[in-house]
Amino acid sequence: MSTAVSSVASPLVWGVTLAGVLFFFAVDFVLTRRPHAVAFREALAWTAFYLALPIVFGFFAWQRWGSETAVDYFTGWLVEKSLSVDNLFVFMLLIAAFAVPAALTQRVLLYGIAGALVLRGVFIAIGAAAVQAVSWTFVIFGAILLFTAVKIMKDTVTGAGHEVDVSSLRSVRLVRRLMPVTDDYRGPHLTARHEGRRALTPLAVVVVAVFGTDLVFAVDSIPAVYGVTQDPYLVFTANAFSLFGLRALFFVLQSTLSKLVHLGYGLAVILAFIGVKLILHWAHGTWKWLPEIPTPVSLAVIVVTLLTVTLTSLHASRRRAASAVADSR
Repeated sequence: MSTAVSSVASPLVWGVTLAGVLFFFAVDFVLTRRPHAVAFREALAWTAFYLALPIVFGFFAWQRWGSETAVDYFTGWLVEKSLSVDNLFVFMLLIAAFAVPAALTQRVLLYGIAGALVLRGVFIAIGAAAVQAVSWTFVIFGAILLFTAVKIMKDTVTGAGHEVDVSSLRSVRLVRRLMPVTDDYRGPHLTARHEGRRALTPLAVVVVAVFGTDLVFAVDSIPAVYGVTQDPYLVFTANAFSLFGLRALFFVLQSTLSKLVHLGYGLAVILAFIGVKLILHWAHGTWKWLPEIPTPVSLAVIVVTLLTVTLTSLHASRRRAASAVADSR
């Protein structure tokens, strides 16, 4: 048995949306063309803009396609944004592990975000085809999310949630095996002449490492948003808007990301909830007496979970700071 996949968007709307995505990434590329350390005020301004953009789009969706479509979009966007913030943790650790110069940090983030969008676009297309071909794709997606939720919960409890061992990354080992790598960064260049031949720079290696983490996050994020809506257009826009502004958000949250100590618990709860929602959606097609979880309920659960873990994280961080001050006296 298969599930029909339909979209609220016409080919024209798809074309305009894709053109808009390319435009905003072109703007980001221009902004990072001249390497420089990003000031907090600059990052804050762009973060505010890129947070306002998806909200404006949500109201546009409400006016054009109705409240149900808008709620689906906003719910999917919140799920993807929370996962994207988790992605920033890994970007931060990779940038620190590779000792990326401050002036090149935003270029690494731009490459990482662009790679994430391309990979998620591929997985969105694969997911849409799979959902249309076989209905039990929802069970597979649900199982992936439940497995991921358990792993995130376990890593958060043990404190291993965001550890990165660069030498163990397969992508990095493969790159260094295939081509020589210069000892130092050469500005924004990915390759440079070294000892008479073309070699990769450390910037190229860290970009490959970021792409490898993008692949892992794409495997988790696409099933998560398909648990909210099966409309490929809403899935794509939720992903695109969640990735917009991550470069600027990184610099805004750089000093506070480490304070979100309970974010892993929140992500585990959200992914487990959506995993159950997906499995119930599939089961409802066979056993009508089984309930389905409405999207407004999903939105409420996600918002409450994110607010709860944010507040508890900040409280725990303050208590830890106070305890450290007391111990130092």
